[in-house]
Amino acid sequence: MLKPTGSHCNLACTYCYYLEKGNLYKETPVEKMTDETLELFTKEYIESQTLNQVLFTWHGGEPLMRPLSFYQHALELQQKYANGRRIENVLQTNGTLLTDKWCQFLHDNGWLVGISIDGPQDFHDEYRRTKTGKPSFQQVLKGIRLLNKWQVEWNAMAVVNDYNADYPLEFYHFFRDNGCHYIQFAPIVERIRMHSDGRHLAHIQDHDNCEMADFSVTPHQWGKFLCELFDDWVQHDVGQTYVQLFDVTLANWVGTTPGICTMSNMCGHAAVMEWNGDVYSCDHFVFPEYKLGNIHDHTLIEMLYGTQQKEFAKMKIQQLPRQCKQCQWLKLCYGECPKNRFAKTADGEPGLNYLCEGYRRFFQHAAPYMDYMARQLSQQQPPANVMDAIKKGLLPVPKTV
Repeated sequence: MLKPTGSHCNLACTYCYYLEKGNLYKETPVEKMTDETLELFTKEYIESQTLNQVLFTWHGGEPLMRPLSFYQHALELQQKYANGRRIENVLQTNGTLLTDKWCQFLHDNGWLVGISIDGPQDFHDEYRRTKTGKPSFQQVLKGIRLLNKWQVEWNAMAVVNDYNADYPLEFYHFFRDNGCHYIQFAPIVERIRMHSDGRHLAHIQDHDNCEMADFSVTPHQWGKFLCELFDDWVQHDVGQTYVQLFDVTLANWVGTTPGICTMSNMCGHAAVMEWNGDVYSCDHFVFPEYKLGNIHDHTLIEMLYGTQQKEFAKMKIQQLPRQCKQCQWLKLCYGECPKNRFAKTADGEPGLNYLCEGYRRFFQHAAPYMDYMARQLSQQQPPANVMDAIKKGLLPVPKTV
């Protein structure tokens, strides 16, 4: 991921884990990627790829706080160093700064846009507000309408928190009824611990004096949320609406590599480069302990294939507690994201994922339907046949209890 504006954003979402990363660069409060850094990254990133398709992922903060001219220059550099490779771009934005001019650019250049939106207005505005405390939903909705007007392909990234987790169907139907066919539901899990440098979010190495942030979703909420959402999806929307976690669960069910690192057997594929060229192991591990170096001092290949990143990648498997290794669902989540492994197992061993209870409940609940969809795939039939199987009584009507 590229962070052309670092942590700078026009919103101040209560649960944002990235806003405080600016504390790492207090000496240079203007976080802005230079043309020199952009060109160096573009050249090295393309040259390091082993496939013909190269994907650039622009993230924030809020990446649209850089002017359109920055991204026009980025495209020029991509073509300069493409050497026959196919270049694609993905932009994650809160949507509030979108204009006709921006959307025309995104459309004309075939960019995929991820919109951060937490469902209906009352859900969204609970935590996603401006720096002056004003709600942002209407601005985001205006941005989405502009994307639709210019026929820009967009997906939704929705944070599941303590507030909206209790209303899974209202949450889900908002996206489905507004024509969004690709949705990522991301559980927010954060602990609070004050550090001397001004940081207040804990990381995996913080064990003492940590409290759960009150906006975090609980394991029970997460499990119930997934089960109730799945019940609705598996009866009505398979093959029409794509919920990321359901897709990757089915991929793992049939032994195919899932599309996201959190449910893979290794980490290390979601590194991030800050505005000044600093490279970190992962977007959720932008802490001094996980800095790999700077692109002006080391090549991307040296940093991303070096010893430090290899050890980070293996951490996911090597640090699993015994309870996980013996779990029947291990190959569906592999302990999920290491940043959330601060709970203890039933026998007191550390390293259990905080959301384990919720995931286990969901995997158990979805098993008969995942089994059926897996059989359909093995017979080269569409998984969407599961909906007819439920209607015909070949599978029970799912019901969360």
